[in-house]
Amino acid sequence: MRLFKDAEIAAAGSRRLTKADVLVEGGRISRVEETMAVPEGAEVIDCAGRILLPGMFDAHVHLREPGRNDKETIRTGTEAAINGGVTGLVAMPNTSPAIDSGGLVRSVLDIARRTARIPVQVAGAITKGREGKEMASIAGMVGAGVRMITDDGSPVRNPQMLRRAMEYAREFGLLIASHCETMELSGSGAMNEGRVSYKLGIPGIPAISEEICIERDIAIARQTGCRLHIQHVTTARGMEIIRRAKEDGVPVSCEVAPHHLIFNETDIGSYDSNYKMNPPLRTADDNAALLQGLIDGVFDLIATDHAPHTAFEKHQQDFGNAPFGVTGLETALPSLYQFFIKPGKFDWGVLVEHYSARPRILLGLDPVEIAAGNAAELVLFDPAGQSVFTKEFMRSKASNTPFLNQPIDGQVELVVVGDEILLSRQEGEH
Repeated sequence: MRLFKDAEIAAAGSRRLTKADVLVEGGRISRVEETMAVPEGAEVIDCAGRILLPGMFDAHVHLREPGRNDKETIRTGTEAAINGGVTGLVAMPNTSPAIDSGGLVRSVLDIARRTARIPVQVAGAITKGREGKEMASIAGMVGAGVRMITDDGSPVRNPQMLRRAMEYAREFGLLIASHCETMELSGSGAMNEGRVSYKLGIPGIPAISEEICIERDIAIARQTGCRLHIQHVTTARGMEIIRRAKEDGVPVSCEVAPHHLIFNETDIGSYDSNYKMNPPLRTADDNAALLQGLIDGVFDLIATDHAPHTAFEKHQQDFGNAPFGVTGLETALPSLYQFFIKPGKFDWGVLVEHYSARPRILLGLDPVEIAAGNAAELVLFDPAGQSVFTKEFMRSKASNTPFLNQPIDGQVELVVVGDEILLSRQEGEH
């Protein structure tokens, strides 16, 4: 039995924090009251000055297993998630081999059951080997528990193939998630095309590479009636295409990554490959537009696109040859607090709605709420604390983040799922 005393509770969509005591018994929340006496035998968790959050859920994570266990494993990736207050996630299928059959889905889920301390959902590939030539074994993956299919890391280049996959997915009620990129336009680009890329001498990826594919995929979703999710949107124009499609009744949702809200192309001035990601960092104007889109509700989800790489791959090569990708599971919550919640650009309710409740709902899962009768899935966040993202602090195998060795305001202090404390820093653990 645990009593979370004097907590400031954040809820999805609520602009205000609610001060209350929360009692957890047998892994479930039994009472939420303004104040309560300490029950006999209860462990008291001092929450004064802290924010009590439902566990976050990340719908876009690369765990690399099977095939690239040198970059990340299901165990290390999920421990990184816990370190960042994330208590559930969706693993992308661009592994080696790609997760494109029911047998592979079951194999990955088996590893997760043995090595992960939080639930792991597995996304299946749309096409075999993610090669875009032949449809994957969708029925078999559905039978193994898949709720989303995607060729993430690549677009489905053939529109007829995508149309067939959407028609098939519609019959299963599956969500298709789309990495929107027109490869013929992206070419060998390594960052956003524009003045900064010209100045740095780095080949650019134009915004229209993403925007044309967004329009195409939405048109196919409109035709087929399939639920479509647009991943990692980076441009203001792309977001507006999605806004209009939603207004027209197209069954489309979308996500934005923290790094596309916080950073932009000017941060690449030192050729730091920690800022190299796909889709790339765009402009400061795009940052502002995406932030407003999140506040307005155009974006359904915040998702990190956690993409770990080895230090050699990411840091021992020049910017052009380094792989795309940035880690995010551990840095998302503190960085969103520092850059947006602390300065009053959006509130805790926006974060909980987009990084906890809606991602679960999109996948057909029950949202986690801090309410009597619900399972306990709790994160205690200290706004007065500080997180310094050293290699020793992080649980991921990878450290390819712009926040490496940087202090960030706020700290995930405690993570509790059911009766188990998965993470505690209340006793000075760092």
